[in-house]
Amino acid sequence: MYSYDKFRGAKFEGLASRNSQLSYQPPLIYLRSHNLFKGSITLAENNPPLDIEKISSLCKRRGFIFQSSEIYGGLASTWDYGPLGVELKRNVKDHWWNTMVWEREDMVGLDASILMHPDTWRASGHLESFTDPLVECTDCNRRYREDHLDTEVCPECSGELTEPRLFHLMFKTFMGPVEEDASIVYLRPETAQGIFVNFNNVINSTRKKLPFGIAQIGKSFRNEITTGNFIFRTREFEMMEIEYFVMPGEDEEIHDKWIQDCLSWYSAIGLNSKNLRVRPHDKDELSHYAKATYDIEYKFPWGWGEIQGIANRTDYDLKSHMEMSGEKLTYFDDSSGQHVIPYVIEPSSGVDRAVMALLVDAYNEEEITSASGKTETRVLLKLDPSISPVKVAVLPLSRNDRLTPLAKSVFDILRKSNLIGGHVQYDDAQSIGRRYRRQDEIGTPLCVTVDFDSLDDNAVTIRERDSMEQTRVSLDTLESELSLKLKI
Repeated sequence: MYSYDKFRGAKFEGLASRNSQLSYQPPLIYLRSHNLFKGSITLAENNPPLDIEKISSLCKRRGFIFQSSEIYGGLASTWDYGPLGVELKRNVKDHWWNTMVWEREDMVGLDASILMHPDTWRASGHLESFTDPLVECTDCNRRYREDHLDTEVCPECSGELTEPRLFHLMFKTFMGPVEEDASIVYLRPETAQGIFVNFNNVINSTRKKLPFGIAQIGKSFRNEITTGNFIFRTREFEMMEIEYFVMPGEDEEIHDKWIQDCLSWYSAIGLNSKNLRVRPHDKDELSHYAKATYDIEYKFPWGWGEIQGIANRTDYDLKSHMEMSGEKLTYFDDSSGQHVIPYVIEPSSGVDRAVMALLVDAYNEEEITSASGKTETRVLLKLDPSISPVKVAVLPLSRNDRLTPLAKSVFDILRKSNLIGGHVQYDDAQSIGRRYRRQDEIGTPLCVTVDFDSLDDNAVTIRERDSMEQTRVSLDTLESELSLKLKI
């Protein structure tokens, strides 16, 4: 078993060692040995401290994320993804799906409905136990989660707090024309249960053998007491979730491997590994269904925050649904000739939290000297090209009748190119310097500039975001050069 007491309340980097002879590698050791960590393993502070307002301001200004229902004063803790935000979010989800599903032989996908039979939530334990302890200030009436407070009085006004009461987190609605108890349904608080109730359907239609996983990306809803930190904690969010079914007895070793795989994925999308850590849940922190749970946390400006949980759910869910439904949810093991109830390892990642971590991690300010000799601050998002919302921007040197036709032709070729593999943008508004800064700020890795020399030499300039280096290349080789630089 895992040893939790050793790490209780501590800030640490890896996993607890097992008191067993299982052969495994803790994630950070694994990553270092596979050259996934650069430099020291020691966790580092963000430098310098980043004001989260800078991120939210950039997101609104450049079309990443808007306050939902803003023209009506907004709705707390709800956000809309704009033209660039939807591309960034899509790229994150696509990268995850490619890595976790398409590149593996042991995975299949699912897209279950948001509304499910109410007995689903009785079997899962959500109707009974999906609650948080709520306290309210008797002076200012502000509400808090008791377990999130480190004081016995209201943090805002020092007023007296009420005794805690349990607050249910599922959103309730009604199905059909009559609002009565028989019509009550719930917006799902997790995507996992849609996978569990489809276990037999997937087994029968795919003939998968253990171990195998079912992956799903979808919306979930939780009526959280406390929200905040921009898109980090919201009441409506999107999850990338896997239920990985294994033979009992193989669960602990496979649990460790999934932690390693998940850390590797965050490294692959560009997160600085020095800002990541793995934290095990204490025994009194574990969910009712979990044998062990590990959180992957990112060091945000406000402190460490969970971006992914990897839980060992044992056979709790399949057993519970068997008892509630009367249906047998077992796997026939050919080697033993017996029906078994698989154990489940659950890597569950928040899409919005991944986006938040990427924005924080990529945000940079640099002092540069302009062509006129003035010192300026250059804001840039150093997003990995694989997830950047715009891969390439095509920029005519100026909005000119001679340049525009060629620039538009280059744009048309690139946006239809299979080699670029993503969104290409055309930008001819304002000066070329302003456009470079604008593309830097939205994380565009490469800009292609069409100038007057292009009309004669049939060549263009590729400008790189991070280094600002410029390379002249022929139009005949432009697609392949861009693909090489993007590492696609």
